[in-house]
Amino acid sequence: MATKVDGRGATIDTLLQLKDAGLVAASAAAQVSGSDQVLDLGDGEIEGHILIDISAAEVDTGDELYTITLQGDDANTFATDAVELASFKAGDATQLVGTADITTGRFKIPFSNRHGDRTCQYVRLYTTVAGTIATGINYVAYLAA
Repeated sequence: MATKVDGRGATIDTLLQLKDAGLVAASAAAQVSGSDQVLDLGDGEIEGHILIDISAAEVDTGDELYTITLQGDDANTFATDAVELASFKAGDATQLVGTADITTGRFKIPFSNRHGDRTCQYVRLYTTVAGTIATGINYVAYLAA
């Protein structure tokens, strides 16, 4: 396990990184070092958190919505049977339930790799970008206990 303590005092396992820093301006699978990142959780049931640190999210036109979804699948290609295990929304308040824009901060989202009667061995993050986007959203994410 390659661990580090980040600037906010959290211990992070760098082997469980789901996305590294970089702007996302179009819908896509999350990447680490320029490649789509897929984590193999093994064949057992796992419960934990997705730790998402958003450093910037554009909300200039008032219609921006960023949905960060943890997807699970039995295959590491995510080609046919991907399911949503957890999700988080950021962006302009008019696109969210609430009255505040969500543009920066640390968010801890609970998840399980169990989906109904199915346990998903592989997980990845997928960012769906909607609205009028010039720059997009910048965040990093990890799986955490």
